[in-house]
Amino acid sequence: MIKIRLIAVGKVKEKYFSEAILEYCKRLNGYCEFSLIEVKEENFKNPSPADIKKILSVEGERIENAIKGYPIALAIEGKKVSSEDLAKKIKTLTDRGEGEICFIIGGSYGIDERVKGLCREKVSFSDMTFPHTLMRVMTTEQLYRAFAINAGSEYHK
Repeated sequence: MIKIRLIAVGKVKEKYFSEAILEYCKRLNGYCEFSLIEVKEENFKNPSPADIKKILSVEGERIENAIKGYPIALAIEGKKVSSEDLAKKIKTLTDRGEGEICFIIGGSYGIDERVKGLCREKVSFSDMTFPHTLMRVMTTEQLYRAFAINAGSEYHK
């Protein structure tokens, strides 16, 4: 069974987001070995550009330490994919023997360029910017949808 790892910066504070993420995690475990890894978020009040660079670097190191398998960054400049495209990507990687796929969601300031350089691909859900905690809900749902598509489930109409 394929392992899917979602690395995300920070903790989810909103109960409604946490409940949604937990529901999709539970559903995903029927299709894959899913794990959500939260790395510590750096908090600065009114950070300067130099502070932001340091934040990205420190968070990037934490992300780097958690990467396993085939890393994919979720980044606004990445390739836009549909739900069907994501399903095909997961199927292709699984069929060619990748044992683990690792999706990465950055913190408030994004993902350090060094980490993006380590990733095999960059994927974008939209040109819009979303809160990083909401992206966890969206990503877990889209991963579940991708597996449902590949399984021929009614979930994806």
